[in-house]
Amino acid sequence: MRVFVDADSLPVREREILLRRFSKDDVEAYFVADRTLKDVERAIEEHTGRLREGKRDLDRKELKKIRSTIHMVVVEKGDNSADDEIVRIATSGSIAITHDVPLAKRLVDNGVVVLDDRGGIYTRENINERLSVRNFMTELRAQGIKEEKTKRLTEKDIMEFADSFDKIYIKMEKATSCGK
Repeated sequence: MRVFVDADSLPVREREILLRRFSKDDVEAYFVADRTLKDVERAIEEHTGRLREGKRDLDRKELKKIRSTIHMVVVEKGDNSADDEIVRIATSGSIAITHDVPLAKRLVDNGVVVLDDRGGIYTRENINERLSVRNFMTELRAQGIKEEKTKRLTEKDIMEFADSFDKIYIKMEKATSCGK
């Protein structure tokens, strides 16, 4: 199983939760952004170091082949460049994390399980409604009828995100191991 993270806008606290889990379980994960994220780079280095521990009997060339399963994918700056890359590399049966509803729609249509940064799950059953609401609210803001307000991320939101991710992750791990 692979996990794809729309890392440009994911809060640091949630990235920390994911990075700990990915490092602990050696999850193949891709953080996609238009800039290098220091916390992700640090986690990759630490994870690589842990994977290499106790492997001193290997020659230098073999030791260098041991790398973290966490990846930082840096794309060119531009509208939707990170989104387009995630859609290009994410495969059916993988997990993606984003709060970008149009990106979620593209991924759900490709068979990817999508989680938002508040713990909500985008599905084939709810994605069109969520996209419609998002587009309607964007239209209201463009006309000056409603101002854009992003609700602050609370401890409860972070816990809901972590719990929701764990549930999806465990469910998909079981499905993957049963399919082997």
